[in-house]
Amino acid sequence: MSPTADDHEVEDHAKGRIISDAPLSRPVPVALRYDRDSTPATVRFVFPGGIEWSFPRALLETGLRAPIRRGDIGVWPCGRVQTVVEFHTADGVAVVQFDTTALLRFLKHTYAVTASMTP
Repeated sequence: MSPTADDHEVEDHAKGRIISDAPLSRPVPVALRYDRDSTPATVRFVFPGGIEWSFPRALLETGLRAPIRRGDIGVWPCGRVQTVVEFHTADGVAVVQFDTTALLRFLKHTYAVTASMTP
């Protein structure tokens, strides 16, 4: 979904790769969501099976440039074109690698709907 001036929500899609001890990583589709009216400082990553993680948009922004961790979420650049997002639960850790361009595009869309709030 591409935002327009009247929109207040963003939903982009990205392909992540689950990184594990297994020899090959697994691809996973992820819905990247933002709602300026409901939670203007928060982004949501929604995985298959309805697993959803919400965290501050600023954490994602910072993690694209330098390693950062807040609570159960860690984000850091991995080389020049990848970003890693780490999700901690009581059951373990999920490490998902994304193309940085997909996350930057999503952030750009969130900025566009935030800017449309100003008269």
